Amino acid sequence: MSNLVSIPFKRTYEANVKDAVRLYIHDHTGSHPDALRHDIAEWEKLRRAAIGMSVHANRAGDITRYHAQLLRIQSKLPADIGLPIAYVPAFADANALPITLNDLHFERAALLFNLAALYSQLGASEDRSTFDGIKRAMAYFSASAGTLAYLKSSALPKLPPPPDTLAPTSPLIPYTDYPLDLTPGFVTGLYHAMMAQAEECFWQKAKMDNMKNTIIAKLASSVASHYQSSLEAIRGATPSIKHLFPTSWLAYIETKQYHFEAVAHYRMSLVEGEASRYGKELSYLTEALAAEKKAYDVARKGRVVQAVARDVQTFLDVIQKDHARAERDNDLIYHDYVPAGASLAVVTPTHVAKATVPKELENPASVEGTPLFEELLGWGANEAINIYDDRKRKLVKEKVVDQIEEIKQRANSKLQELHLPAALDALDQTVRLPPSLLRKAEEVRLEKGPERIEALMDDVGRVAGLGRRLLEEAMSILDDEAEEDENARAQGLTQRRPSHEANQELMHKYERYHSVLTQAAESDESVRRKYDEWEESIGELTWDEIRLERAIPSSTAPSGRSTRETEIHRRALRLRLEHLDDLHRELTDYARRAQNLADADDVRPRIVRAAAGFAQLAEVAPVAFEDILDDELAKYDKFLGAVEDGAGRQGAVLEEIEHHNQLLLESRKEDPAAKERERALQSLDLAYHKYREIVRNLEEGLNFYNELSKMLTQFKEACKMWARERSQELHAMIQARENMAFQQATPPPESPAPLPEREPESESEPEPEPEPETESESEPEPEQQVVPESEPESESEEEEEEPEPEPEPEPEPAPAPRRTTRTPARKTAPAPSFPKPAPIGKQPAASKKSTGLPSLMAADWGFEDVPLAPGPPPPPAPAATPRRSSRRR
Repeated sequence: MSNLVSIPFKRTYEANVKDAVRLYIHDHTGSHPDALRHDIAEWEKLRRAAIGMSVHANRAGDITRYHAQLLRIQSKLPADIGLPIAYVPAFADANALPITLNDLHFERAALLFNLAALYSQLGASEDRSTFDGIKRAMAYFSASAGTLAYLKSSALPKLPPPPDTLAPTSPLIPYTDYPLDLTPGFVTGLYHAMMAQAEECFWQKAKMDNMKNTIIAKLASSVASHYQSSLEAIRGATPSIKHLFPTSWLAYIETKQYHFEAVAHYRMSLVEGEASRYGKELSYLTEALAAEKKAYDVARKGRVVQAVARDVQTFLDVIQKDHARAERDNDLIYHDYVPAGASLAVVTPTHVAKATVPKELENPASVEGTPLFEELLGWGANEAINIYDDRKRKLVKEKVVDQIEEIKQRANSKLQELHLPAALDALDQTVRLPPSLLRKAEEVRLEKGPERIEALMDDVGRVAGLGRRLLEEAMSILDDEAEEDENARAQGLTQRRPSHEANQELMHKYERYHSVLTQAAESDESVRRKYDEWEESIGELTWDEIRLERAIPSSTAPSGRSTRETEIHRRALRLRLEHLDDLHRELTDYARRAQNLADADDVRPRIVRAAAGFAQLAEVAPVAFEDILDDELAKYDKFLGAVEDGAGRQGAVLEEIEHHNQLLLESRKEDPAAKERERALQSLDLAYHKYREIVRNLEEGLNFYNELSKMLTQFKEACKMWARERSQELHAMIQARENMAFQQATPPPESPAPLPEREPESESEPEPEPEPETESESEPEPEQQVVPESEPESESEEEEEEPEPEPEPEPEPAPAPRRTTRTPARKTAPAPSFPKPAPIGKQPAASKKSTGLPSLMAADWGFEDVPLAPGPPPPPAPAATPRRSSRRR
């Protein structure tokens, strides 16, 4: 057995690469998944070869080839493509559940960890009794340490931060959902352990080469310092990782630290003895003895491997003999001064071993193989294109189109406040209707205004109802999952986080969506009330010209009281209104041109050219294209300037309109007929604007609900996926629990020893068959399938079963049960009959209460005092002897 340790592999499982990659390519790229089916198949093939558990030098090539391709893949695809990656923590037992993350960085980190583990296992398996074996072991341990260093510097920073390092405002990740064996503290501890073992190989070679004691002492001190650094890294890591290591591992590291401290001091004692400095020799031996005793105590209590414990014991005997000899010689012969241990010269470590990063990791491009997804544009470039399109769309809509609409809306509000142009139209045309009003009425009539509003309201109500149903369905999914979790928790089947803690993020989203729907419903009701108020006036705009003329009060020809001053102000006001119309047409043209430019604008060719300049294996983030995005968006600055200029010009025109309107009002004489006609025209003009406002509100609401429905559909799917993962996790935990209980409940394959025979009773009074024993109230159902005593056994089963010896005739009753979960043993000691185990994930359908797993004590099975000893089967029992039902494995 080797006196060196190795790192165990992180176990993993098959991943559904094909479906996840095809779905991502279909949804997020312009390529068709079928065009990349060869790349996807090659990815699956490389992964299967890399995740094997065999220990062979050729497997390093499989891992490094997959690692190189994984780097190429990460330059084309983001880390989260919806592919669940599952790895069991290192040092975990066989029943441990894996940790699953949708993160390709997690896959790469675990892959590098397994490469370091492979090198360590190859090093530990080498025969170090020869120089060649020592050299190979040194190379393997150095490669393992180099791989761990590369893992820490290159892969770990891209993983999400550990729970204890998150900001206070960040949602904490539970420890059970985070790979703590891929934290800097864990990897650093393993790195120093591998470096220590590489240095130990150098020390062993120096000892075999009979180098000077000073050199050997310094090499031993180097080994001890690495073991000490490993122990400090493990014990001082944040978050805590000490519990992840087996006790024997930590004991091994601490034992080796003290052991090589003792070796260093012992070798220095030889140096001092050769120089006839017998006092220092004795002092070094005293230090060596103290250190080796510590190593012995730690090895004994920590149950380290036998080879290490034997080395410590042997060396302790050597030190004790030399210490006794040196102490006797110095006391009787030399009488040299023995300095204190603290005053001795420190044995300076000489670090010879170097962490060697495999060249396939330092230069992944040197690894042979056709790059996967070479035709696919990198995810960073794709994301930069999406970012540009989103920024461009927002800029044109919010800074140009919406700003122009807001400018025009401010002007319309001001004109409505001044009752323009209706008041001016009433002065211009006292007999016939104003042309502007006729145009507006024709628009409403052609659009079938009231019918259009009603149809839009129906559409808004329908889509809003769909959104509410989607949200309620999502909530029902969460409720069902919570109910399943509560039932499992009530039955003691799980100790994981309850649903109300695990689904906090989804519940926060639900509350936000619910609040948004509530506010949207209030807005819909406000639009409905507005339409109810103006429905009659909007309906009048659908009348023809003749009917409108009859409905609007008419006035006579312009009265003689209209003065020249009134005419001047009327013409000036009309001119300003025309200027305002010209400005609005100019701004509308700017909005159209900006929208056309945005529709034709394509930044992809420039991004593709820039992406081609980056290294092939570089993981290019969207921020690398930020300069290009800013430069391309600069072409829209002229529209932003035009909007700002138009807003200033409109302000000046509105001030002039307000001024001339005030002068016109002051110059006008009282004319009741004109006033009445003016009010009627103003009412119809205002009804037109209200119509436009209501239609705009409804169209915005319809677009809003359509977008919200898409988001709610995604939210519902997210709830489904989360609930499905929780359910699968629960079933996996129950399955693991059932399997563990089954393994514990399965009896050993050896036949039980025969029961002590009792004296046969009279033939005339044969012993009656014992009645089936009933289970105690608290007897748990075992996970093993057994044959109940109450059921008749077939003849073939009777032939296969071993005959049961006669039980002793003890008249006293069986002792009282020791606890409520055990069944007391009967005097005939038959095996208890258990019902069939319940299906996985359900409680056993027992008529009595069942608490916990079956006990493993003998009394729980009804033959507490029966010794189990291997041997030949007992002889057949008399026919009158009752038999126990067999318990099959």
